[in-house]
Amino acid sequence: MAQVPDVKESFSTQVHTLTIGAAADEGGTRSHKLTVGGAKVTPFAHFDGDAGAKPVCALEVQNRDPVDWPDAVREPWKDVLTDPVAWAKKCVDEHGAELLCLKLAGCDPDNEDLGPGDAAATVKSVLEAVKVPLIVLGCGNHEKDNAVFEKVSEAGKGERLLLGFAEAENYKKLVALCQADGHALIALAPLDIALGKQLAQEISNLEFPMDRVASFQTTGALGYGMEYTYSIQERQRLAALGGDKMMMTAVLATIGHEAWRAKEARLPESEAPELGPEAVRGPMWEAMTGVSLLMAGTDILICRHPDAFKAMRSFIDKMQG
Repeated sequence: MAQVPDVKESFSTQVHTLTIGAAADEGGTRSHKLTVGGAKVTPFAHFDGDAGAKPVCALEVQNRDPVDWPDAVREPWKDVLTDPVAWAKKCVDEHGAELLCLKLAGCDPDNEDLGPGDAAATVKSVLEAVKVPLIVLGCGNHEKDNAVFEKVSEAGKGERLLLGFAEAENYKKLVALCQADGHALIALAPLDIALGKQLAQEISNLEFPMDRVASFQTTGALGYGMEYTYSIQERQRLAALGGDKMMMTAVLATIGHEAWRAKEARLPESEAPELGPEAVRGPMWEAMTGVSLLMAGTDILICRHPDAFKAMRSFIDKMQG
């Protein structure tokens, strides 16, 4: 009887490792640090070789009451939505989060227009209240983010925060801050391999180490460009394993933000009874978005609903072996 040949797929290089958080022996105050990346094979392909560090999930916290979130995702956080410190503690104490993402949406001039000092104070308070590694995202207004990150970077100096987003329009400022204060950064480009590679090259030209960069090629939710998002991230992983130095960075995805924008996730059951309750449907939409991107090579997932967060961590544990 013929045997099935043991055919392994091998690659010449590997994805960079990226570490978030600094413990006391490194000058920080985090209880632990998290390292992602390092894969020498395609996602979860342990049978081919070293699959690298386990992907990680972060729960999102905001420095404002996210009134634009649908009720189904507001409900689990309803008692802490106006207090980012209490929100962060709930993520860690009740849901076991080992990584948090603090989004400074309240700094947006179109929202509360909170100032740089207020943002830095919030970051400092969260760092004091919980000891897990921290991702900090700006509000998306480049001019405001440049001012905010100057204070935030200083407030978190020595903690090895992951700051974002560095885009074509503002990457020089964020690179300089991360170089000065020892942080890592997120490089954001549209869903375009060439633009992502170009931004990575420009960051590298400033002598910023690429093992302190996470790439974010933006994210499409299930049913909303997922196929294209998957193909871009898959191409990035294959390019990295094939030796493309500008594609070797760890990859991040904001699955909560994208999934809960989808009509099918947020539509009330009263308007579409055939879809079932949104309290179940929404977290499933987020989780399926996350599963898809994990299989494409994502290393860091930013979640919103605790049920999706739990499902993602369970899936990762089973797949990682």
